[in-house]
Amino acid sequence: MEKLFCLGVALGMAAGALIVANSYKARSLVKKSQQEVLKKVDEMMDERLAARPEEGAQAKKAAQAK
Repeated sequence: MEKLFCLGVALGMAAGALIVANSYKARSLVKKSQQEVLKKVDEMMDERLAARPEEGAQAKKAAQAK
């Protein structure tokens, strides 16, 4: 059963790659989606980096209080 599932996934990926390679609309949709994902990841990383100094300041205050 697992082998059949893996075979189905591989065939689906190959079929998807062929469709994207031969269709301008599909290719542009994939590129657009990739750009959106990268933008969201950048925003999430910026939020985490912005929150990190606050965590460090709180840890220093806690250490000084002890």
